[in-house]
Order: sequence, then C-alpha cells, then structure tokens
Amino acid sequence: MTTITYLTRIEFDFGGISKVRTYCEQLGMKRPLVVSDQGLVSSGLLDRLTEAYGAALPVFDGTPSNPTEEAVMAAKAQYDSEGCDGVIAFGGGSVIDLSKALRLLTGHEPPLSQYAAIEGGVGKITGNICPMIAVPTTSGTGSEVGRAAVINLADGRKLGLISPHMLPNIALCDPDLTLGLPPFLTAATGMDALSHCLETYMAPAINPPADAIAIDGLTRGFNALPAAVRNGSDRQARWEMMMASMEGAMAFQKGLGAVHALTHPAGAIKELNLHHGTLNAILMAPVLRFNRQVIGAKWQVLTDILGGEPDAVIEQLNRDIGIPSGLDALGVTAAHLDRVAKAALLDHCHATNPRIATEAEYRAILEEAR
Repeated sequence: MTTITYLTRIEFDFGGISKVRTYCEQLGMKRPLVVSDQGLVSSGLLDRLTEAYGAALPVFDGTPSNPTEEAVMAAKAQYDSEGCDGVIAFGGGSVIDLSKALRLLTGHEPPLSQYAAIEGGVGKITGNICPMIAVPTTSGTGSEVGRAAVINLADGRKLGLISPHMLPNIALCDPDLTLGLPPFLTAATGMDALSHCLETYMAPAINPPADAIAIDGLTRGFNALPAAVRNGSDRQARWEMMMASMEGAMAFQKGLGAVHALTHPAGAIKELNLHHGTLNAILMAPVLRFNRQVIGAKWQVLTDILGGEPDAVIEQLNRDIGIPSGLDALGVTAAHLDRVAKAALLDHCHATNPRIATEAEYRAILEEAR
C-alpha cells in the first residue's frame, strides 16, 4: 500500500501580502507574533507586512541564519509575554523553521530533542498547537509548505522535527517580496530549491504525483534561476523561482537523500555557520554521480530536462551563478569532513537516498566536493 499525502492551503500571486489580515482573521488570530530576522527589519521589508496588516504587531527578530533551540526558546518567551495567539513567519527558511518549532512549543513541552524524527518524535507531535501563516521572502527552502523544521539543538545536533501537524495553516507566497534579493542569496536559495526537486525525483519511494511536481519545479527553476540572479527585478523569473521553491517542498514529502543527509550536519558546524543552499549546490553533483548507477532511466529524464549530463550541468550552473568552488572555499577542513560523514548516517534523509551510503562513501563524496 502506498500512502500519498498533500499538503496545506497555498495563496500564491503578486500582491498576496495585502490579504494577510484577512487570513489571520480566518484562522482566529487576534494577536499574532511576527517572527523575522534583523536583516529583514533593517531592510524595511518587514514594513510591507505591517502596512498590509494595518496595525503594529509584536515582532521577534532574533532568528539566526541557522535556527537554534536557544532562539526558539527566546521566541517562545516573547510569545507568552505578549499574550500572542498565533504566528506569522516572515522570512526565509530559517525564519519559517524557527516559527514551526516555536509553534510546536505552544502546545508541547521542551526540550525539542524529544520531537526529532530520528528520536521517534513524529508520534509525539499533536495538533495541539497555535495557528500559523508562513510568508516566504526567499525562493529556496519551500519551508512554507513543508512538514519539517530543521533546528540546531541545544545538544549540538542539527535535526528535523517532522509531522503533518507542523505544516503552516496558510502559505502566503508573494513573489513581490523577493524582488531585489541580492544575487548571491538568489543563487544559493535557488540551488536549494533545485536540490529538493532533484533529490525527490531520485528518491526510491513510489509517489508519481511527487515525481511530476519535482520535474515541473526542476524545469521552472533551472530555466529561471540564471535570469533571477542576473536581474533581481525580473518579475517572471521571480514568480517561477517562488513556484519552483514551493514545488520542491511539496514534492519532498516523498523523501530527500544524501545531499541533505550531509548538509544538515555540515550546517551544524558552529564555527562556520554555513548556508544550507550553498552546501546543497556544492554537494549536488557528487551525489548525482554516486546515485547514477541505481536510478536507471531517471538519469536520462534529468539529462533531457537539463540539456546535458546532470552532474556536469549542475557544476556549470554553480559556476555561472557564483556559487563557491567547493567545501574548501567555505573553510571546511578534513576534521570537519570526518564528523559530517559520521553524522550523516543518523540524519533522517539518509534512509531515503536511492543508494544507501556507508560512512566511508559519505566521506568520499565530501572529499570529491572539496
């Protein structure tokens, strides 16, 4: 028996932010906490949300680039002290993931580690949580339609908290909010979206709807990303990238794979604080080569979409859009690689790669990505 589950309510179009107050009222939110980060506050983009809502709202702006349990607890303290009754996540994947974890704690006791998927936490997460609207301001993670929050826990591990209950009630996707996103952030988040589509398509589970969505997202994203990087005001490219990002996360309910099994622990290296999308971009080609012998006709499908051998095309795309040349350029050392390879075996994405890797094989993939 194959179980196929989709997803949540999505409101998608230019100018969609104008209806945010209506959506809050539909969910019964009278005093939502806005979760964001300092960059969005200082850039003035958060003002777009305040103007659309029509009133000042409490704001937690302490989201780090890789969300931490410490920051989640700080957000929960503000949620309680402000008497909030819901959450609006306004930002990229880090903001949305932190918001999901905060939302979890509105009806569940800490610590977060007990809800991690690899700790058997899926069944511990119930629907006893506050309502949430996710408003993405980047096109990459697709976290607005994802059932997981990936958090750097207090014990040093970067793990996924996963449950259908974690899905935001409404994903409010307004491509206007991504216009003018800087070229490198556009590139790195865009490669994150492409990695979701690629890994989902290669994952071995039977889910034809997910495969179809992943292929559509990959096609849109691959064609639009260079244009979005070149011209941050290209409205059509921004629309296509936000759709590709959303589709990648809609599809990865099927499962991800070795790219993410490696990038999750790599992103937990505290002294480096590496960007998730950048890591995905660098590791994508080596993982494609690792998987090639087991994915059969899917390799040719990817070749047809990308217009060449998938690994070579991805490497060229990385160069074209300014992704760093390899892990060495990010400050990753041999000692880091040993740690990451060992930790990848414990990541929830490890088991859904089409070719199950050993620690030595993970170490070889990382070496190839240097």
